[in-house]
Amino acid sequence: MPTAPLTTERRNAALEQMSQQELDVLVIGGGVTGVGAALDAATRGLRVGLVEKADFAQGTSSRSTKLMHGGLRYLEQLDFKLVREALQERGLAISKLCPHLVKGIPILYPLTRKGWERPYTGAGVLLYDILAGTSPAVPRHRHYSKKKAMQINPGLDPDVLTGGIRYYDGQVDDARHTMFIGRTAAKHGAHIATYAEVTDLTVEAGHVVGATVRDNRNGTIFDVRAKQTINAAGPWTDVIQRMGGNAAVKVQPSKGIHFLIDKEKIPNTTGLILRTEKSVLFTIPWGKYWIIGTTDTAWEYDVEEPAAHAGDIDYLLERLNAVLVNPITHEDIRGVFSGLRPLVVPAEGSASTAKLSREHAVMETMPGLLTIAGGKYTTYRVMAKDVVDAAAERLPQRVPDCITEDVLIMGAEAYWARMNERERIASDSGLHVGWITHLLDRYGDMIDELLAMIEEQPDLGKPLESAPGYLRVEALYGATHEGAQTLEDIIARRTRAFIEQSDRGMGAAKEVADLVAEPLGWDEDRVAREIDQYRKIVDATLAAEQASTDQAAYEARKKALA
Repeated sequence: MPTAPLTTERRNAALEQMSQQELDVLVIGGGVTGVGAALDAATRGLRVGLVEKADFAQGTSSRSTKLMHGGLRYLEQLDFKLVREALQERGLAISKLCPHLVKGIPILYPLTRKGWERPYTGAGVLLYDILAGTSPAVPRHRHYSKKKAMQINPGLDPDVLTGGIRYYDGQVDDARHTMFIGRTAAKHGAHIATYAEVTDLTVEAGHVVGATVRDNRNGTIFDVRAKQTINAAGPWTDVIQRMGGNAAVKVQPSKGIHFLIDKEKIPNTTGLILRTEKSVLFTIPWGKYWIIGTTDTAWEYDVEEPAAHAGDIDYLLERLNAVLVNPITHEDIRGVFSGLRPLVVPAEGSASTAKLSREHAVMETMPGLLTIAGGKYTTYRVMAKDVVDAAAERLPQRVPDCITEDVLIMGAEAYWARMNERERIASDSGLHVGWITHLLDRYGDMIDELLAMIEEQPDLGKPLESAPGYLRVEALYGATHEGAQTLEDIIARRTRAFIEQSDRGMGAAKEVADLVAEPLGWDEDRVAREIDQYRKIVDATLAAEQASTDQAAYEARKKALA
């Protein structure tokens, strides 16, 4: 089967095909749930199209804590079903569906109180392991004395620590994972088009029969007809619902922010999970960095512009520094990102987003329109199955059952074989084995496509000058194979330089723009506009971080983007 590169030409062809032939299912939204639904529907033999107004994962699905996890804290809420389901999905992702994209990582729960804390927390972590099943994809938990906990994590404050419990969870590059699912859906026949925005729903005799779509690259407007339409728009769920005149599912956006620091700032060997008064705080290893987050606060402004402000960062610093021997400061922070969780609001409403359910809901907003909302990144496949099941019940033809638990994400099939061959691949390609491992863990067995590009143009095997964690070929491949349409797509989501570099990737903008100009058809003026637009995005992010409230951060961000 072809590898289905998501070229600009393929995107344009997908739009043309969607406009000419009625679909069984139209999916609105290119986050992880939307692409998951497209893959699910396509592998059941349905004619499916997906439209996303911006890039894959541009909203919530690129701004998570980068964990595939069961949600240890949900055990305190007695939500055993959600935890079990999420742990099963974690295991499936690590061991089968996408081992190149999801890895097990160790996390320490630092114990800071004598007496009750160890048995209480230990019982919870034991239950976590039990719910994962008899053949877990990661090691079981272990109890550590204070001495042992300090040996593996010397960055902790010995005056605070009394011991620790180490357990494992899964880590994912959420933006790449989402894009790969979208690419896999295209491989199985789905019509996938980013930068294609739904401007209205088409309603006939009280039934949604498709949508009006605008091509955000050239302004063209066209109609897409579908027997069933799935609203998987995340924080934009209410916007799509209102187009049909009925908002049956209520979503409360909850803002979560994270920041990155250099790994050397905390000389630990495992991640951390800390209790806070609202939820939990993670310190997660991420290559040469730590990711620290998250917050959980209601966001009352435009969902297009969630913004982290100084107060959010201070909140994380205060709680992290409570257990560290050497405090982290604002000057240590390399990057900050913020996103919105689309939490389902119960009928009676709720004052605190920290208490809203992470369960998902599937509802028929009106005939022909199904809405999927809520849930966790980890359970995207189950969410996709549930909403496609609902669509299948309403289609005139017989629809096969879901098979996505057996559909490998692209790059997975020969990943382990290629990993075993990495020394030979390094020798044959002339790249250091460390770069081969890096590429395998980001592209899986698709590595051969990148190596072929380097063989043809050896300069592509060099690191980006201002983002040396990535090779030049990765930026180009994002444009030629991974559906990137803008400079931001590549710097922020095909690579993660936006959150890893202290200049937010601005230093790499010209080099990347020059690399992708030819395949994306950019002339010199377009290159200059892309760089200018990316500069505005960076300036907006930095301006918001200097503010002290959500409103001030939102206004600062909007002003910088104007």
